Amino acid sequence: MANTSERIRWYPGFREIALICLVILYAPLIIVMIYSFNNSPSITIWKGFSFVWYEEVFFGPESAKFKQATVNSLIIAVLAAITSTTIATASALAMIRGRRFRGQAMTFGLINLPLMVPEIVTAVATLIFFASIGFDRGILSILLAHIVFCIPFAYLPIAARLQGIANVYEQVARDLYATPGQAFRLVLLPMMLPGILSGFLLAFIISLDDFIITNFVKGAGVETLPTAIFGAIKQGIKPNIMAISTLMLAASFILVSISYFISRIGNHDR
Repeated sequence: MANTSERIRWYPGFREIALICLVILYAPLIIVMIYSFNNSPSITIWKGFSFVWYEEVFFGPESAKFKQATVNSLIIAVLAAITSTTIATASALAMIRGRRFRGQAMTFGLINLPLMVPEIVTAVATLIFFASIGFDRGILSILLAHIVFCIPFAYLPIAARLQGIANVYEQVARDLYATPGQAFRLVLLPMMLPGILSGFLLAFIISLDDFIITNFVKGAGVETLPTAIFGAIKQGIKPNIMAISTLMLAASFILVSISYFISRIGNHDR
């Protein structure tokens, strides 16, 4: 596999295409980060380096709105990540360690369905479902929608970790008179922990950054940070929005990096 990867790099045009893709993906983000430090109300004219827009984010006239939106986002993201990771862990144990059952392939497809269906379709379907059962839209509706959407993101690293753990460890624990619960809690769970933490962080960041589903299922007066940003830019893009976007980008980068290194640690432990 390594040799194949090395050969791909030498294909004609590979470097150029890769460079173009990287520029298209990351140039807008870099521009936003740079102009978030602009000492000017203009989003196009550079007038020097300053932290004035970051100060406005925390102490400006709109700071209370963004702080409440951030609190809502964090509460929803933490609860959604905990719940979806718990469900994903149980699902991975049933799918990989449990006995084969009728419809197992279909169940696997259902678990991963949110990854394959366009997010706008999921958002519309969730909104129609809540409306059909008369469920009030608010923080709870956002939380339920995020839990369902985050399950496959938590499931994939957990299942990958569990597939790399041989059954022999649990069998040895059972031979030493451990109960099934003890074998799971004392042997299997610690070995699964890197995958569980990685899945939790991925679910957390997916929930924290989600806009489309949240915008459809949120109630009036309820805002998360992405929807608050969207509402603010309707009045025009201001530098403080760039500062908030940069902070969210930094948080996402840190969490994704932590998830990656945790998964690498788990792979080295196999």
